Amino acid sequence: MKLQKIVSRLQELHPKEIDLSLDRVLNLCKKLNNPQDKIKAISVVGTNGKYSTIQAMFAILKEAKFNCNIYTSPHIRKINERFVFNNKELNDDELSELLEIVEKANNNEPITFFEILTAAYFYKAADYPENINLIETGLFHRFDATNILNQNLASVVTSIGLDHLDWLPKNEQTVEKIIFEKTSKLLNSNIVVAKQSSNEITEHIKKTIKDNKSKKLFFNQDYSYSESENNFFYYEDELGGIKLPNPNLNGQFQLENISTAIATLRNIKELGIKDEHIKIGITNIQSIARLQEITEGKLKDLAKENRLLVDGSHNPLGAKVLNNYLESLDCDKHVILGMMANKDHQEFISYLKGITTLTTIDIPNQPNSIGGEELKNKLNSVENIQYKQNIFEAIKSIPVKKNDLILITGSLYLAGEVLNLN
Repeated sequence: MKLQKIVSRLQELHPKEIDLSLDRVLNLCKKLNNPQDKIKAISVVGTNGKYSTIQAMFAILKEAKFNCNIYTSPHIRKINERFVFNNKELNDDELSELLEIVEKANNNEPITFFEILTAAYFYKAADYPENINLIETGLFHRFDATNILNQNLASVVTSIGLDHLDWLPKNEQTVEKIIFEKTSKLLNSNIVVAKQSSNEITEHIKKTIKDNKSKKLFFNQDYSYSESENNFFYYEDELGGIKLPNPNLNGQFQLENISTAIATLRNIKELGIKDEHIKIGITNIQSIARLQEITEGKLKDLAKENRLLVDGSHNPLGAKVLNNYLESLDCDKHVILGMMANKDHQEFISYLKGITTLTTIDIPNQPNSIGGEELKNKLNSVENIQYKQNIFEAIKSIPVKKNDLILITGSLYLAGEVLNLN
């Protein structure tokens, strides 16, 4: 209860949820003695794959006996997920104490919720100067609160696509503008660019960062992977090749994220990452709501013998990647969909090919979501579509056969509500 009260107060310090600027967070961090200047960081920017790439790096670094701090957003089930120090989430009391310190330093000055959380993360991270910080940038990078570091170990650029367009002017809602926002202010260290959805996007990233003096690694040019049918895959870069076991994650796209994580850590020579750290680490990756299989709980009881997956994909690029996984499965696929109001609902669903049924639902506790009935009406060209008020009714209504798959997707917020309900 104490933590909830503090969070509520912090959310009221600024009239806007997002107000792209670095001034407020810089001013607060100055009051906190500039903790961001005292840490070792790997920054991760992009549209999709940031969280999975961070979790892959975390698993490998833990295997190599490194302690890590991690800052990600948004949280899925509880806000504590955003604050990992010494490999562990802060508990409610620890997080309350941290936020109270930073709230006092801020002295009621206007600041967005994300900005004050970011300052709190940096303040706590400075207590662990030898830890490796894995920092996910927020909406965009150039004016994102995380972009106040003066140096880092590396910048990772994951897959970039169209998302959050409502925060850009109408005449600038292009992937080129998003690339500029995310990559034009990367620090001068190492830059690792993941697989992109097109050569044009890769080339535009190259053009945007051409004057950056960092060492640059690009997927399929400086590092790559190839799949095998024998439950392993092969990774290769300038340091040589490694035969690796398949990771403990669903989806071919995770091999792309994991390969980018490997390229990043191998390229930071002072870490001394060995092949064995990678081999063991990638079989122990913790990833919430990224093709996460629900194997027990209330919802699994409803799904019975059928596989039940929850995935937070919420933009067209995510849907495209998700569809690649679905098409690799030889079964009927039943999709339960809930989305936020500001997403491109029709383009998202256009990428999900060959699904057997589609059930739209309301996302509880999310005033900025689109109602499930309205979403159904927007997607009325889809065959076998229905609306159910909640996730329990949706699962019970689906006409499943043996070995069918039920997938819940469309929003990280929906994923969080589903996992909490389960």
